[in-house]
Amino acid sequence: MRAHLACARMEFRAALTYRTAYLSSFVMMLLQIWLLTVVWKALYDGRAEVDGRSLATMTAYATLTALQYQLVSPWRSSPIDQRVREGKVAVDLLRPVGFPGQMLAGQLGWASAAVPVLLVALPFALLIGAGQAPASAAAGFAYPVALIGALLVNQLLGLLLGLVSFWTLEVSGAHMAYRFVAQFFSGALVPLWFMPGPVRAAAEWLPFQATAYTPAAVYLGQVEGTGIVAALGVQLAWIGALGALAAYVWSRARRRVMSQGG
Repeated sequence: MRAHLACARMEFRAALTYRTAYLSSFVMMLLQIWLLTVVWKALYDGRAEVDGRSLATMTAYATLTALQYQLVSPWRSSPIDQRVREGKVAVDLLRPVGFPGQMLAGQLGWASAAVPVLLVALPFALLIGAGQAPASAAAGFAYPVALIGALLVNQLLGLLLGLVSFWTLEVSGAHMAYRFVAQFFSGALVPLWFMPGPVRAAAEWLPFQATAYTPAAVYLGQVEGTGIVAALGVQLAWIGALGALAAYVWSRARRRVMSQGG
């Protein structure tokens, strides 16, 4: 555990060294929150509700998913492809900590660098009227659990994408496509309740909705009672499935390292 924390601290510090990119992400976050509020107000066009959802709920959802995505979706999904291209993976394999554990801890450390941005952006969201309190005490207690689940699901997906580089060396194109698909089906752009039936059904069968829609829906009371338990159970199931898949992919990737290295 100590070694994993060291990997996380190292990546956290590395993220903060890129000050221009860090400050730019902060400015873009505030701009995104403001633009989302303006757009949804225009789409509602003075109506109190659309499909049973009020404008206040919709702007709060848009703001919450924007804030979540800054934490749940790190600025880079995984450093694996770069380390494979540069041959640094050979050094990683010599360490007494398993390679997937090193990379996953590093990804979590890098993602945690977004926390200061969120702490400053949250008061801004409240100032422009795009935030609201949890729908209930149960929602308030369940939301942090759902957010941790969302973070783990997203990081495991990023780890899997990074492991592909053992076969392709370069994953930048795949990463661009992945980000588009993940952001749409996660509900970060449009909530699942506004999606057409077949699209929503597809989103509910994919792991992406566990990374954005689930925690936001729990927080805003769109999922209540036993629905909260079910939603958290789906997140846990995806964590287990993606973890097992990552272990299998790594077992195959490790063979490629051995065969190429003699």
